[in-house]
Amino acid sequence: MEPRSMFFLKTGLLLLITVQVLPPVDGCNKGLYEEMISELCLAKFKFEMGAVDLKLWCSWPDTTKIYEELTNCTFQIALRMDCVWPGQIVDRFFIQIHEHYFHDCPLTGRLLHDPPIGVLAPFIAVPVLVTLLMTALVVWRSKRTEGVL
Repeated sequence: MEPRSMFFLKTGLLLLITVQVLPPVDGCNKGLYEEMISELCLAKFKFEMGAVDLKLWCSWPDTTKIYEELTNCTFQIALRMDCVWPGQIVDRFFIQIHEHYFHDCPLTGRLLHDPPIGVLAPFIAVPVLVTLLMTALVVWRSKRTEGVL
């Protein structure tokens, strides 16, 4: 091997080893971030959910404000600590929240539903009528051969 290519090989290997060993420089102390969202956000969430009747935990209208505040809290702390949001820490945090507070909730309130008939009917009727009108127009024009062009 040439000395120059050997230099590049050694430099590349050194760079590869350095990247694997050194921590990423993103300014986020992940351990502290995890601790902060647990102490600040989770504590407030627990307090507010404690004020809500257990039977209403699965009621989205009753818990949406509390949940939005929790989400906003994790975002604000991530912003101030220069952490990625959303990220793995936040994902794990919310999975734990869901496993504890919302694990018994049925999916019925969150499933997609058909829109009301007043909205759905025009979206069905208009294309059908346009198709019929265009078919009638083509048939009518094909019977009138005089003065086509």
